[in-house]
Formats: sequence, C-alpha cells, structure tokens
Amino acid sequence: MFKNKNEGRNNLCGENVRKLRMSYSEKLSQRALADKMQLIGIDLDKNAIQRIECGKRFVTDIELKAFAEIFGVGLDELV
Repeated sequence: MFKNKNEGRNNLCGENVRKLRMSYSEKLSQRALADKMQLIGIDLDKNAIQRIECGKRFVTDIELKAFAEIFGVGLDELV
C-alpha cells in the first residue's frame, strides 16, 4: 500500500511554489527564496526548496504560511 496517492508527490504546493518563485518580481533563485524564508524564521536551505518544488518533501503548515507571506498570496493559491 502507498502512504500517499498524489501522483507520487509528497505535497500539493510544490509546483505552485515554483511557479510563484519564477514569476516573482525579482525571479528568485531557490537560494534567494530559502534566504527569505530564513529571514522570517523558517530554517530551510536551497536543497529543501528544490525537494519541495519537485514534490519529494512534505511541507508543514508553518512553511506554507511563510510561502504565502513571501509571495503575497492566500494559502488557497498555494494549494
């Protein structure tokens, strides 16, 4: 049995995080996004952002809220 049946992905927001990151006014790199997350108290590195975007890493609700804050979107837009 599979624990998650979401096309092999461990999150729903990864693709949207990538799209928002690429369309951000400054076109953020994964490292720059990780830096912004760290500035607001979320300890992520570039590799964690990469794993989130490709669906290999679970995302906590706190991280989801931080992404929404950085991109200026609602939580529903991320999911």
